[in-house]
Amino acid sequence: MTSSAHNPFAVLLEERVGPCISLYLPTARKFPDRQQDVVRYRNAVRDAGNRLPATLSVAAREALIAPLHELITNERFWQHTQDGMAVMRSSDFFKVFKVQRHLPERVIVADSFHIKPLLRVMQAADRFEVLAITREHVRLFHGNRDSLDESELDTDIPRSLTAALGEELTEPHDAVRTVGGGAGRAGAAAMHYGISSKSDEVEKDTERYFRVIDRAILEHHNKHDGVPLVLAALPEYHAVFHAVSHNPRLLPDSIAGNPDVFSADDLRQKAWEIVEPAYTARVDRLINEFGAGVPRGLATDDLNDVAMAAIGGRVASLLVDADQIVPGYVDHATGVVVRGALDDPRTDDVVDDLAEIVLRQGGQVMVVARDRMPSKTGVAAVYRF
Repeated sequence: MTSSAHNPFAVLLEERVGPCISLYLPTARKFPDRQQDVVRYRNAVRDAGNRLPATLSVAAREALIAPLHELITNERFWQHTQDGMAVMRSSDFFKVFKVQRHLPERVIVADSFHIKPLLRVMQAADRFEVLAITREHVRLFHGNRDSLDESELDTDIPRSLTAALGEELTEPHDAVRTVGGGAGRAGAAAMHYGISSKSDEVEKDTERYFRVIDRAILEHHNKHDGVPLVLAALPEYHAVFHAVSHNPRLLPDSIAGNPDVFSADDLRQKAWEIVEPAYTARVDRLINEFGAGVPRGLATDDLNDVAMAAIGGRVASLLVDADQIVPGYVDHATGVVVRGALDDPRTDDVVDDLAEIVLRQGGQVMVVARDRMPSKTGVAAVYRF
């Protein structure tokens, strides 16, 4: 799990020497709202510094906090924010995630990174991409139920039909046949017979164009991420694109209309109407599996039992309450749940620890809203055996 280059959490799940600083903040996209972003971030960095263990040397403390301080004065960074940000820092790691969902303000210093808020944002369950395609433009968007942004296309992906086909773009051809007196004789007349109509050539070009784009999008953007893809195109293009597509992420339903006249928010709303039923069905399936497994001893919401099963690699799926925090940590050697206080440098969130362990063991974790949780402990686990 932790070795996959395409798993966004792989590097966060690696064992690290603490302390590990996790900062979560909501951010604004527009001025003047984003003026407060730097203030909130500065306060969070100060809070993180105060939470560092007293046993840490002055030099180690300064080295740990220095990259966080440098970000405060990076004006370019603060001019390109999204809806939230997560900052992860340890002695050998520093990474900032800009995300498309508002995040709660949270500062946690512990022996591992606190990933639950980030997991909810980046899990594939309610994320999707929209391929907006016309003969003139190819655009790809990424987002979720809350927000949609245009992606920067790989340089190998053509941006239009002309760019995709180039010199291979077909032209209607006419055959010329001379009748009436034979070629070169007086009275001969030239008759033109179209080998193929203009509409036939347009259809052929469109099909070839879609094949090129489908192959390029799959290779450069959809091959590893597992995120569903929604087509946005004129209605007459839907059947053609689906017929030539080999992208397993492409959903059968599409957005009808000229995507060039839709705003990003229009595309988000229309795409979520297509994606939401599959997301809801997936959550419902996991809830039903949990309900069916409890009386048979194949599911539980007891934190201690989940911890022991997770350490042993027995948890197949774990539903996690997006908002519930249980101060403490899981001893990764014994599976024992140790309760604590969040201001203790060794204390994280038991729920977050369980999610990390299940992910490391190859299980699936889904973070859901509290009103969808089938338990009140913050977790609901289904066992493999």
